[in-house]
Amino acid sequence: MVLLRRWLPPADAAPALMALSTLGGDGYPRVRHVLLSDADDAAVYFHTDSRSSKVSELAELPRAGIAVAWPQRGRQVVAHGTVRRPTEDSLRETFSRRTRYLQLLAWCNDHEMSALPTHDRHRRWAEFDATHPTLSPPDTWTGFAIDIREIAFWRGDPDGPSQRVRFTRTDHSWTSEVLPG
Repeated sequence: MVLLRRWLPPADAAPALMALSTLGGDGYPRVRHVLLSDADDAAVYFHTDSRSSKVSELAELPRAGIAVAWPQRGRQVVAHGTVRRPTEDSLRETFSRRTRYLQLLAWCNDHEMSALPTHDRHRRWAEFDATHPTLSPPDTWTGFAIDIREIAFWRGDPDGPSQRVRFTRTDHSWTSEVLPG
């Protein structure tokens, strides 16, 4: 997890875009991109709207897979683990660090707004922005921690074969294995 945090952008940079995989009710995987909000010694965090399909999928089966790629740096991280909800304080703190755009998106990106013509969506967005100089998280703002069970770091090498290192969590430690790319 220390290596993952080294690979992630610094806290003052744009968050990493992470592919998130869950299982739908029909048993097929569902993949979409979300922002990787944070990482600590055990988990990675992302936040979303509680009305989204990923929330109901994670309630049904609290397991997820992720992938984060940096093609320009020849790096990729793939991991999976068990999902849990973070604390309410953590949710509020993460929301406060979001850009104004992402805070507005959390409030305005709903079914009603998406059904409007572009001009009306832009007008409503601007009106909401102008009348709400500060925002706290909406009731629909939620987040998840993925407690990592296995994580693999892939590093490309333009002058030779790529390499992966896979770490697997045991009860109280990690084991590692070097694999071909």
